[in-house]
Amino acid sequence: MLTKGLGILFVLTLPALAQMSSQPVSAAVPAVISARQHKPMRLHQFRTDGSVESENWSGYAVTGSSFTVAQGSWTVPSVNCSKTPNTYAAFWVGIDGYSSDTVEQTGTDSDCDGRTPSYYAWYEFYPAGSVLISSVPVAVGNQISAEVTYNGSEFTITITNETTGKSFSTSSTVSGAARSSAEWIAEAPCCTNRGGILPLSDFGTVDFGQDYTDIAGTNDATDSSTAGAIGSFGSDVNSITMVSSRGADEAVPSALTSDGTSFTVAWKSE
Repeated sequence: MLTKGLGILFVLTLPALAQMSSQPVSAAVPAVISARQHKPMRLHQFRTDGSVESENWSGYAVTGSSFTVAQGSWTVPSVNCSKTPNTYAAFWVGIDGYSSDTVEQTGTDSDCDGRTPSYYAWYEFYPAGSVLISSVPVAVGNQISAEVTYNGSEFTITITNETTGKSFSTSSTVSGAARSSAEWIAEAPCCTNRGGILPLSDFGTVDFGQDYTDIAGTNDATDSSTAGAIGSFGSDVNSITMVSSRGADEAVPSALTSDGTSFTVAWKSE
């Protein structure tokens, strides 16, 4: 787990002042979305039960060493843009970022461009920019599977819309990747024009894992000592609740299902 020696970070969430449209581009080659990044976890504090409060993540992370696989699945949730206009929510699987400076990840967003919902797939080898995957359209209720793998020299992300059969894969080296964690996350992405966390769209509840999606082998990971579902990592399983800079709940994960594969995240506030 993260150690308390990392300290408690208190960073004020700034208003979303300069926001860029997230409508899918028509070009065959994905385009960098400079106004979106899906960053490493911003720690708020530890709860007395040992779980973690974060200002941008909610879900689960497992820790270990030399991770080579992280696999996940989820159902694309709808967003209530009448209630939360100009807000954003990302759902993804990845390696790193829980207690390190890179994240190798792929997922979907359910955003509100004003009062208009926007749904799309993306990948990111952070700190490189987020890249829109226009070849994999996304709609509410679609079943998504995704994985991140490492082959000894580079990472490969693959995301599949299981509902439509569309899939995308790409690879990259990532300098300094620790491979010390794997994650299944609902995120309030970055950035405001001052680099702050964007407000979180009302996505209701999002379902992660094979008990909800019927996609086998999700959510699971492989590191140097363990290969299996989230629950297989025992004391190295970390539950993460998203909170505001003042500590109010924004997105809350459920307990893992009995087989250790699945959970939900419920929206509470922006």
